[in-house]
Amino acid sequence: MSGQMKDFFDRTYYAVLDQVNGRPYATLICAGSDGRNARNKSSVSPSLALKAIADPLIVCTHAQTMEEILRPKHIAESDLKACEELGATMACGLALGIY
Repeated sequence: MSGQMKDFFDRTYYAVLDQVNGRPYATLICAGSDGRNARNKSSVSPSLALKAIADPLIVCTHAQTMEEILRPKHIAESDLKACEELGATMACGLALGIY
């Protein structure tokens, strides 16, 4: 989880506790390796009782060294398409009242 996302949850957690139960979410993970560790820890706080609409989507940059990690990343067109499709699925499901 990025520092910005953690800060958001820290500031809003108690204000929304029991108000967002059952709401849908999707997770996109951009990782330098296979992303399994991030996926295993990607569960949004269980006490918020949110509902995942899909398995986490993992985009791997293969950045393993400090130089590769700091270098600007190029995300493959197929990965961008998968992210777009996940977003579209979420948007359509919300618009149709499926989620």
